[in-house]
Amino acid sequence: MTAMKKAAREFLDYKRVAVTGVSRHPQGHGSNVVYKRLRERGYEVFAINPKADTVEGDRCYESLASVPGGVEAVVIGTRPETAETTMRECIELGIKHVWMHRGPGAGSVSESAALYGRRNGVTVIDGGCPCMYEPTADVGHKIARLVLSATGNVPRDV
Repeated sequence: MTAMKKAAREFLDYKRVAVTGVSRHPQGHGSNVVYKRLRERGYEVFAINPKADTVEGDRCYESLASVPGGVEAVVIGTRPETAETTMRECIELGIKHVWMHRGPGAGSVSESAALYGRRNGVTVIDGGCPCMYEPTADVGHKIARLVLSATGNVPRDV
């Protein structure tokens, strides 16, 4: 097991990151917040949504496989029911770092997807948000990390 802080740092060291579940209607969508924050911090970030051509003013891709040149890491921001399909695509593409987003609600965490990923050599962060850790953090997300760590929505180890 790896400590959460270390796993987050390693994940955020990758610069080509896909975010699934980015919406054409960004209000209330954690995926859009993550997508924009990564973009603002200089990441080469790719929005994944099979039902959109553009989101947040950028081109959107229908799948991980359709991103030219591939990605190094993936943030899953869809419903938990679709996380396993995304995890399978990550494994097929050789993507070894996946973060399943989770704030105060159910988020995108799927226990079966996390287990499947780990069994196939993927480092899976199953909770929390990339915006809770440097270099993408802000004060609000840092406070949320403290609160959500206490409630179990941010894992201590991955």
